[in-house]
Amino acid sequence: MLCEECGKNQATVHVKKIINNNVTESHLCEECAKKNNNFNFDTSFSIQNILAGLIDSSYDGPVKIEQIKSLTCDNCGLTYGKFRQTGKFGCSNCYDSFREKLVPLIKKIQGHDSHVGKIPKKAGKNINAKKMIDKLKMELDLAVNKEEFEKAAQLRDKIRDIQTKLEGSSD
Repeated sequence: MLCEECGKNQATVHVKKIINNNVTESHLCEECAKKNNNFNFDTSFSIQNILAGLIDSSYDGPVKIEQIKSLTCDNCGLTYGKFRQTGKFGCSNCYDSFREKLVPLIKKIQGHDSHVGKIPKKAGKNINAKKMIDKLKMELDLAVNKEEFEKAAQLRDKIRDIQTKLEGSSD
């Protein structure tokens, strides 16, 4: 499709406007789109801006300037304020230094703060075992609350067996 204005270049900018149920479409080349005053393009788009916006919106209350200035990575010296601007860590210790502020952000983005995705087969045996223990402990609590003590004893024994196997495999 060629540009509607110049008719020479390939149309790479496709804009659809809907105003009061009236639909208008424009197909322009990049040069004509930049010259066109009907479009207001934000050229400052970046992943850092998106991340900074998410960071700012992840707090329930206002972010205190003192907190931002005082949070600094002990290893590389990166401030939390600089992290908010760039969206990049300075080193691997930044996550630990900024953990208090990052956990709510991660929960907001992913819905949880622990890994729930796929687990590698070779390295995942311990992870699967720990997940199974957590699941069995929840079932155990439920059984105790319902006063199903025989079931609770079976669950307790399963948990002990898995924990024993885990301790044996970590040696």
